Amino acid sequence: MLMTIVGIYTLYVAVSIYTSVMQIGYVNIAKRKTPVLLGASDFLKAGNYAVAKEKLAIVNTFVDYLLFIAWIAVGIKALEHQFFTLESEALKNIAIVMGFVVMNYIISLPFSYYEKFVIDTEYGFNKSTLTQWIKDTLISLITMTVLGSLVVWAIYAIMTSVELWWLWSFVFIFAVVIAINMLYPTFRAMFFDKVKPLEDEALDAEIKRLMDATGFVSSGVFVSDASKRDARLNAYFGGFGKTKRVVLFDTLLEKLSTKELLAVLGHELGHFAHGDIYKNIALVGAMLFAMFGIFGNLPDSLYMELGLSKEPYVVMILLMLFMPVLGFIMMPIMGIVSRHNEYEADKMGSELGGPAGAIELANALQKLVTENKSFPLSHPIYIFFHYTHPPVIERLKELGVDIGYIDESGLAGKCDADI
Repeated sequence: MLMTIVGIYTLYVAVSIYTSVMQIGYVNIAKRKTPVLLGASDFLKAGNYAVAKEKLAIVNTFVDYLLFIAWIAVGIKALEHQFFTLESEALKNIAIVMGFVVMNYIISLPFSYYEKFVIDTEYGFNKSTLTQWIKDTLISLITMTVLGSLVVWAIYAIMTSVELWWLWSFVFIFAVVIAINMLYPTFRAMFFDKVKPLEDEALDAEIKRLMDATGFVSSGVFVSDASKRDARLNAYFGGFGKTKRVVLFDTLLEKLSTKELLAVLGHELGHFAHGDIYKNIALVGAMLFAMFGIFGNLPDSLYMELGLSKEPYVVMILLMLFMPVLGFIMMPIMGIVSRHNEYEADKMGSELGGPAGAIELANALQKLVTENKSFPLSHPIYIFFHYTHPPVIERLKELGVDIGYIDESGLAGKCDADI
């Protein structure tokens, strides 16, 4: 059984790295061909950025694989030995599981630093200082430790008191996921970005007109000072019920015209009108249910092969170790659903924008590609495994935009990545 588990994880890593290698090879060829949507220099720069990010992802995946082997072989036993003397079983479980979580978080920090202060700085995205990054990291670590400990304690209590613990643990975690979606805008405003009500009264009135047209009830429209950390354009809707709020990054307000911004928000409201957020939560729920169902019914022989008893902390650690695997398996399914939803949201966004809505949304999409240095071409297998949004070229085609000639000669089947 143990070899099966290791084999599944190894296959996941191999497929993940393979898709990244294919993407790197594809982009390295495509970036030297006829530019699409971008000027020649920006097209090349976006391609180089995509390759740099993918190379880092390969290294990260390989390190995660080594960590997986280390945790399975000696890591869990080492943590168990470290906290063996704790008299309280609940406290011991919390200490071991959170020790696992915190150590993984610390090991991931060099990758986070390199991405932000090397790659993102080179391509003009990073606006954060080292002091700000350290502060954000500490806030995230403290918050994760406190809230994570409470969640682990709750799962431990369920596991030791209910026969169908995996089912009730799933219900609890699913509730936590929903609560996070509700509280995320408030949490982000408290600890990271400063948000303030939108001061442009004319724009605020136009946004509320769109919200009224789709029945979206919000606690307000806010602007985030995200530019102090990052130059990318973004916006998000968060919360449920009366807690919903619209948050616009100041970078978005700076780069998009009013009509383009309204087209983007119309797209997001299209997601609301079609109930996409609930569909996405249902898919996440299905993934969580599968995970708890599998790891709640693992045979005792697996724990014997690991040389560990079937303690709650072992089950929780194994579940977290394998979460990326099931997420990778589920991603194509979620991607198909999500890409369909994006097309439908584009359609509504163009309709809400009036006669010129499609044009304004297309203009906004092209600006987002330019400002976020998003390379517009990707290998099909990479799209299959990773894309939650359709390629922007396909979205523009659906909006009736002529994107011009795409030179695809020499791309198919050639993936000689110069890693």
